[in-house]
Amino acid sequence: AERYQMPGIEQLDPAFFPGHPPMLEVAKAEGLLSAAQMNVIEFHTWNGVKSALTKPDRMTFDLDPGEGIGWQQVQEGTQLVRSFLTELGLPAFLKTSGGKGLHVVVPLKKQYDWDTVKDFSKAIVEHLARTIPQRFVAKSGPKNRVGKIFIDYLRNGYGATTAAAWSARARPGLGISVPVRWEELPGLSGGAHWTVGSIHTRLDEGNAPWDDYAQSATPLAAAMQALGFERN
Repeated sequence: AERYQMPGIEQLDPAFFPGHPPMLEVAKAEGLLSAAQMNVIEFHTWNGVKSALTKPDRMTFDLDPGEGIGWQQVQEGTQLVRSFLTELGLPAFLKTSGGKGLHVVVPLKKQYDWDTVKDFSKAIVEHLARTIPQRFVAKSGPKNRVGKIFIDYLRNGYGATTAAAWSARARPGLGISVPVRWEELPGLSGGAHWTVGSIHTRLDEGNAPWDDYAQSATPLAAAMQALGFERN
């Protein structure tokens, strides 16, 4: 994109991510076609928007099952994460990852910086790993999560990304990341429940499962206090 003008795709200010090539924004629908012509399969997004990039507006938890973990355990683990977030007074929205796991997303008011949000998400995961160690682990790496689920909070760091809703995944089967209702969780067959070959059956539903997402954005102060989290 630095050499060619791609219709519908814009380069963002290099100052957003110093030391890296300018980030790209799919600014119009035709940008999806331009990206496809450049062999792009996956689209990833940050936890912030360009108009207020210093203050993330979501917190993401990526449930990544380790070796030996079955899908039912992923479903149960995801419900446990939701239950704890609810106890903290935080709204939680669900989507398939298009891969092995699930994404739980908390919409936030733009109040805190990246380090604070990441540190708080880490505190949540560490609490769950301490409380339910037979199910969860807070350390990344395949060896650390054998027989357990790693709740990946690292998605919340500055510069980290998560597969966007409706993005295909560049892996066998070409799974799609799809927004779903919590009531649909028991009926999902896996993180790649929908694929490029079957996603047409879901398109009419669109983003309806997340209709309340924007108005659900919440401040974190009360949740931080409930967990006993202190900002650095």
